[in-house]
Amino acid sequence: MDLLTVGAASIALAGFLVGIVVGLTGMGGGALMTPALLFLGVGNPTTVITADLTAAAVYKTGGALVHRREGSPNMEMAKWLMIGSIPTALAGPHLVKWIAGDPAALEHQLKIYLGFALLFAAATYAARLYINLRRVRAGSYAEDDNPQVRHLATLLVGAFGGLLVGVTSVGSGSVIMISLLMLYPGLSAVRLVGTDLVQAVPLVIAAAISNIALHGLDWGLLIPLLIGSVPGTMLGSKLAPRVPQSIIRRGIVIVLTMSGIALLDKAGWAPLGAGDDETYPMLIAGVGLAMLVLLPLVWGLIRRTHGLPMFGSPTVAQLEDPAYRPGVVGMKHTGGD
Repeated sequence: MDLLTVGAASIALAGFLVGIVVGLTGMGGGALMTPALLFLGVGNPTTVITADLTAAAVYKTGGALVHRREGSPNMEMAKWLMIGSIPTALAGPHLVKWIAGDPAALEHQLKIYLGFALLFAAATYAARLYINLRRVRAGSYAEDDNPQVRHLATLLVGAFGGLLVGVTSVGSGSVIMISLLMLYPGLSAVRLVGTDLVQAVPLVIAAAISNIALHGLDWGLLIPLLIGSVPGTMLGSKLAPRVPQSIIRRGIVIVLTMSGIALLDKAGWAPLGAGDDETYPMLIAGVGLAMLVLLPLVWGLIRRTHGLPMFGSPTVAQLEDPAYRPGVVGMKHTGGD
């Protein structure tokens, strides 16, 4: 009967909407799902992070199996990422609890960590486009789906990503992917996503196990979250070819930034801090409005410094494709930039 309440319906709806975004963009759900649930007020940070990680372990497994069956992941690369990420994902929640000391301090610290993790995810998302823009203008792209794996660097990326995911649930689909893009620029888009998904499954499972051991699992939160997120992810995957990716991805950067600032504000972080679970709504709305107006302008100016028109081709969707070549692939694409 707990699943027939308004609260359960709101959790399922949030899971469904975030699942659509995950299916549309391939972006990790933790960066959107965790703040969405926190702002709904359905649980404290530890409860929400644990449920989000457990749900992610379910819906990411399905995507990873599909990619594995199609042969798209680089398993050697995924192996070294997992060697680094699994131990830190297991240790991260225990480390934070040890540093925080008591439950109240832990909740406060998690809000701050999550706020900065969201801002970091937004920055890495924007950096991914900038890196691809430079690659397109330099003409230096050379496709290489089986590069020589840089073991130490890949392990360290996994270790940092695992720590971030274990503590905040953010990072498996954003921070690790941008790191792979910088380390292995020749990977095709499908190879990049497939490798990231395969390594993310044991990573989020390890993080979920560690958080469950510390904080328990709220089934009343998890079940409606799964009910919403699984079909949402499937629908988003089907809609992806029909929706302009540039609009969605810019929207995600704005939402991540607003969510990160709101959580820091809610936690009472000194430069912002209303504190005591209060926020300054006008500040957060102002940040969102400023980004909505300034983001296209700033991106256009960056394009101009690289010898491109402020708007037009190459579009964001083309820049996200490592195989894109100016005048060769995708120049007939008419989606907005």
